[in-house]
Amino acid sequence: MVPLAEAWNSGAHTWMPERREAYAKDLGSERSLAAVTAKTNRTKADKDPTAWVPPAGSARCIYLEDWAATKPHWGLSADDAERAALLELAAPCEDSVVAYEAAP
Repeated sequence: MVPLAEAWNSGAHTWMPERREAYAKDLGSERSLAAVTAKTNRTKADKDPTAWVPPAGSARCIYLEDWAATKPHWGLSADDAERAALLELAAPCEDSVVAYEAAP
């Protein structure tokens, strides 16, 4: 899931409180939560893919897919640097498919 601070900066600041709560508690989506170590979670913080990707190479494509699907799912924006980083980082992810449905 896109961190709350990143979501806020990408458009969630315009949402009604109910939508922000739905985003924060979106446990129904397989893309919402990923189990990581406390150390990994601390290094990730609220960074977007321009500043952080999972240290385990095997997790990078899934992370990028989840990030790229979460933004349009919730109607969040991505800035130019973020889009460029996603495209560059996802180049090795040849079998990746980003599919999403808009959140209610």
